[in-house]
Amino acid sequence: MLNFRNTTIVFFVLLVLYIFLQVQQHWPWYGYYILPVIYTLLLFYGSFYIGSNFYMPVVCAGDAGKKQIAISFDDGPIEKYTPEVLAILKERQVPATFFCIGYRVAEHEGLLKQILAEGHIVGSHSYYHDFWFDMHGAKRMTAELQQMQGLVHHITGKQMKWFRPPYGVTNPNVRKAARAMGYTAIGWNVRSLDTMIRDREKLLEKVKRGLKPGAVFLFHDTSHATVLILPDFLKYVKEQGYEVVPLDKLINLQPYA
Repeated sequence: MLNFRNTTIVFFVLLVLYIFLQVQQHWPWYGYYILPVIYTLLLFYGSFYIGSNFYMPVVCAGDAGKKQIAISFDDGPIEKYTPEVLAILKERQVPATFFCIGYRVAEHEGLLKQILAEGHIVGSHSYYHDFWFDMHGAKRMTAELQQMQGLVHHITGKQMKWFRPPYGVTNPNVRKAARAMGYTAIGWNVRSLDTMIRDREKLLEKVKRGLKPGAVFLFHDTSHATVLILPDFLKYVKEQGYEVVPLDKLINLQPYA
């Protein structure tokens, strides 16, 4: 299994073996550069591909034997687009999961309550979601997750169990922080790229191509493009004989303690 622990062990074994061969059989010196480069590339792969389970277990999909999917939204809630997303979901009676950012929850408590009141699930997406989150130490990450947890509990009385790492980046410190909080990390296997693709037709075609049994879709309720394509996407899902189910049903895990 390709993970951080096994990869590190293999790397050091190969390094020791190479040192021996270089000394005894005069293998080329540039091998000392090649091995670390390969090791570093594997670390980058594990960090930036959330489905790799390289540093920690991450749930990214559901049962592929049923024509069921789940949809999720990151980075909200915000006043500009979250209410529009909620209105679309309510009109079509579609459940979703919202991985919220703490400081935005603090600014829009009413939207968080509305999300829950309308039957959706809430998970943690950290408190600040700053650009350098994955570079912080485990202690600072844990403190930020505790701040988010305390805020949501104060507003709703719920103790979240799900955490989506900011930017989908994982590393040993993210793993330690998630473990400290007793969180299950939740990823995705269909990334809409709705924060980058602004063209409505291109975005819609991309998410249509991603439709498959057990898929977990990643959208953002901070994206105007998502608001524009969401009704058409949900219509397409239904036409293809799929059902949008709550994420907890799709992955068979409880979202709250």
